[in-house]
Amino acid sequence: MHLSHLVPAAPAPRLARFTVSVIAVAVLAACGGGGSDDDDRVTLKPNRAPFPLVEATIESFHTAMQSGDVSCRDIVQGYLDRIAAYDNEPSAAFPNSPALRSVITTSPTALAQADAMDAEFFGKGRMVGPMHCVPVLAKDNYDTADMKTTGGSLALANNQPPDDAYTIRRLREAGAIIIGKANMDEFAFGFTGSSALGGKTRNAYIAVNSAGGSSSGTGTAIAANLAMVGLGTDTGGSIRVPAAVEGLYGLRPSLRLVSQDGILPLAHGQDTGGPLCRAVRDCALTMDALVGFDPSPFSGQRIAKAWDSPLVPSAAAYATMVSLPTTYTASLRTDGLVGARIGVVRSMFPNRTTANAAFLDALNGALDQMRAAGAIVEDTDIANRATVLTSYASLSTYQFRDDLTAYLTSWSSAVDNHLRSTEAVGDALATLEPTRVANFRTYITAGTNKESNPTYQNNLTPRDEYVIPRVTAALNNVDFATGATRGAAYDVLVYPVLQGFNSLSVNSGSNNRLSPFTGFPAMAIPVGFIKATATSPSVEPVGLEMIAREFSEPTLFRLAAGWERTTMPRVTSPLAPELARPAAPAASASR
Repeated sequence: MHLSHLVPAAPAPRLARFTVSVIAVAVLAACGGGGSDDDDRVTLKPNRAPFPLVEATIESFHTAMQSGDVSCRDIVQGYLDRIAAYDNEPSAAFPNSPALRSVITTSPTALAQADAMDAEFFGKGRMVGPMHCVPVLAKDNYDTADMKTTGGSLALANNQPPDDAYTIRRLREAGAIIIGKANMDEFAFGFTGSSALGGKTRNAYIAVNSAGGSSSGTGTAIAANLAMVGLGTDTGGSIRVPAAVEGLYGLRPSLRLVSQDGILPLAHGQDTGGPLCRAVRDCALTMDALVGFDPSPFSGQRIAKAWDSPLVPSAAAYATMVSLPTTYTASLRTDGLVGARIGVVRSMFPNRTTANAAFLDALNGALDQMRAAGAIVEDTDIANRATVLTSYASLSTYQFRDDLTAYLTSWSSAVDNHLRSTEAVGDALATLEPTRVANFRTYITAGTNKESNPTYQNNLTPRDEYVIPRVTAALNNVDFATGATRGAAYDVLVYPVLQGFNSLSVNSGSNNRLSPFTGFPAMAIPVGFIKATATSPSVEPVGLEMIAREFSEPTLFRLAAGWERTTMPRVTSPLAPELARPAAPAASASR
């Protein structure tokens, strides 16, 4: 829950939108389409072979289900088995587990939900929605009524919101099953991928390397095929960085497009949720479910980007503002790069060295592939780029204190006895996590009386007025100083997500700031899996980032789909191969 300036002195209990006691009922009530005639029913095959989960997509799963080759229970149980095999510490059952530590908890109701969906599909011939039975791992800062929301912290270990985040509810209505909660940088503070509750997440390609952050658990889990799609949040790079180091597509949507309601906050002026996926279509389907008008005062959906702008008044006004397409999947085109205009911001690339030569070769090779696929790829720049990226600060330093208190006071603590202020959390951390409390208290200090802090004030409207016109001019391909046209406008600007190969820690530089500082959407795309050294037996992913104009997510999906069609196949995680599983028993077909 966000936006502390809107929280009344005595906050009322927030609306219980999707409590665990009605999850199954609400899922079934949402069923539609497909009819219920006997002719529409699919017969689930007895003794069917296990459905392969490594690199599975929503489309491949639904195709197999419609042929009777897999059930919802099969899929959910299969991912739970993979989490047990690859995410936990080695055990007698799984002595060779890489202990990825990407999942904090799994859902106690996931299998029951799967059985209810199987009863609908195989019993009545209808799907719940376009994400029927898609197992989703949500970063552990999304509220879930059937699982605690901890932010990775011992201080919030018993934090049980009474309802789902708006986005979680939307996903469930589309048929998704929230299979668990993913590990993260505690309170989403950085890029180390570590929390007190979950430990340090390991990379799905080279375990000792960084998993990025703060959506580290989501990135590793999706790269290791522990769920079909994942949810992250991004304040200053926290979707795009783990996507880059895990070889995934990761979208940071436009600010105001996705509701912030029910997401444990870092900074309401920059926070947004978004998907991480192995396939572009899976991200598009997930976004179709995530977007929508949320009347909650905590939604962050405002008529202008300014943090104090009035809320969008209606669903119609929201749809007009964001130019919402019917579906983002309609934007997907295998020829999406044909005629696309791509501006390459060369000044955001690192200087070439012996150490990063292979990294830069991968990036430049991807640009050559885009040209070969029909894109117009030209070098460009952003006026005053260094000032745009380095002379301003993230709002998280200043907004976290008030935003966390607003979130914690948005529901009663009578049932879960959760802490109700940022200061109370800091006091608890002094005992529970004394090595982390100093960093936490810096946020309390910076957020106290922030309205009188000139540095904070400079990072509100002055930052917008400086950064947004310069990035817009680059996208429009006009000279910022004179307004003279330099050529046809670009669809996107591209630049590296990172400044070099991943290792024990990531070098994200300042490129990650461009999207949150403008509010424009940005997508990380995998452009290569290459060896960091000539003698290395393992590969590391390399990622480019594309930024587009506000609410131009369809453009990003169109180009990403074209790129996916053009590029090399994904390299699967060497740490989490397909599990050997027995064929499904005949009895399961009668569920």
